[in-house]
Amino acid sequence: MSGSRAGRHSGQGPVTARAKLRPKSQLTLPEDIRRALHVSEGDEVEFRVEQGGTITVRGYVSVPTEHAWLYATPPSAREAASREVAAERASTHDSVDALFMHLDALGAADALCPRSRRPPPSRGDGAP
Repeated sequence: MSGSRAGRHSGQGPVTARAKLRPKSQLTLPEDIRRALHVSEGDEVEFRVEQGGTITVRGYVSVPTEHAWLYATPPSAREAASREVAAERASTHDSVDALFMHLDALGAADALCPRSRRPPPSRGDGAP
């Protein structure tokens, strides 16, 4: 691999780097390119070659099957949740402590999250 552009990728402007094709057609993506694509070991990369010779590279982050639903929330579910909050049929909380206080008041957290497994209350200064 040849050197890449100096400095860290800040997400602004183009990123240019060079890499050397190794035996078995292997290519190591330079760090700046990996950062720009938001990929790491095990993720997939798609190459698309246009007629004019332009190559587009896209990164695909692998998501375990059991977590896929986190990223596939249909817009209708988000809209329904927003309507519930707007109609005050759902509550929002400014902190984890406030959420647990609310659940304690409802008695809902007792069976699902015993006190011994709850995170300690925060000190309010940003530290855990």
